[in-house]
Amino acid sequence: MLPRIASRSLWCAVLLALGALQPAARAQTATPPKTRNVVLIVSDGLRWQEIFTGADPTLLNEKNGGIWDKEQDLRREFWRADPDERRRALFPFLWTTVAARGQVFGNQAKGSIARVTNGLAFSYPGYNEMLTGHPDPRIDSNRFGPNPNPTVFEWLNGLPELHGRVSVYATWETFKDIFNVRRSGLPLQVGWDLPYRGQLTPRQELLNQLYRSTTRLDDGDVYNAFLQVRLLDSLREHSPRVLFVGYGETDNWAHAGRYDLVLHSAHLFDRFVEELWHTLQGLPAYRDRTTFIITTDHGRGSGPIDWKEHGVGQPGSENIWIAVLGPDTPPLGERTHTAPVSQAQIAATVAALLGQDYRQAVPAAAAPIAEVLSRRP
Repeated sequence: MLPRIASRSLWCAVLLALGALQPAARAQTATPPKTRNVVLIVSDGLRWQEIFTGADPTLLNEKNGGIWDKEQDLRREFWRADPDERRRALFPFLWTTVAARGQVFGNQAKGSIARVTNGLAFSYPGYNEMLTGHPDPRIDSNRFGPNPNPTVFEWLNGLPELHGRVSVYATWETFKDIFNVRRSGLPLQVGWDLPYRGQLTPRQELLNQLYRSTTRLDDGDVYNAFLQVRLLDSLREHSPRVLFVGYGETDNWAHAGRYDLVLHSAHLFDRFVEELWHTLQGLPAYRDRTTFIITTDHGRGSGPIDWKEHGVGQPGSENIWIAVLGPDTPPLGERTHTAPVSQAQIAATVAALLGQDYRQAVPAAAAPIAEVLSRRP
């Protein structure tokens, strides 16, 4: 672990500058975007290889994939000879809805490159890049501590029309630092923090009890399914216009060397995204006015060993994927032979979809992904 580099006073000055720039933050567009709500969804460490080609045949065994007695069951569920059919079996919502009505970047085999730019290819540097629009070389550990960089979510929450309408739901406790909750004041439901407080219904008390009593794979990362219950419940209580959702299991099971559980958690991730999409489409405030940006924070290595890990020691960990579905995104499907896109572009894309120019306030941020904006700044 490298030493942290602190420069708090500099970033306090940056925060003051951001506040001064906020009144002029609206993107200058000929026509306002149709999008009123943006949901940024991340499946931690989910490789582009599975997204675009489905289950990896070299890992569907005990030797390489840690699968003890389920190989035949996995092959029935997820194996197809044709890669397009195989990826649809693993990610049916992504390939029957998102790709049909939106855009998907990152299939390197077809000349579509999506990458991180932080040079480290692990979680905290990736989330910082994704959420602030630029890498920060000081952030060199998942235990770095509170993020000195304001995220686009914090910036949007500072705008009068969005204040109090920004929320974060994530399985990983470290998002308290990534979003710097003490400074930003953003409402977070993360990690194993109990999801309900006050006078509870029997159902709410049951979920709280599961949080208390379930054996944990990771002390800082709750199970995706537990988070999903609280997330969907929250939409009945308030209506955030900007929402971050972070699921962690695909990374955890890969680090554990269990490819069978990587596939199952990836498949359930697709189902959770579909469930969230249909839930929001059933609410008038969200129907046909919501854009989903779906991605990952880093890639992983390849081969029988390196698929379990990521970072500078595992070549290819910089390669990611990005999918976008919403009323302002032309339905161009799986992108091929496109100009490269980067993780750093996501922050300004979130803002642009809401009619805001994040780069006017944060010049270091990368430009939005123009191809997903039918009304470009």
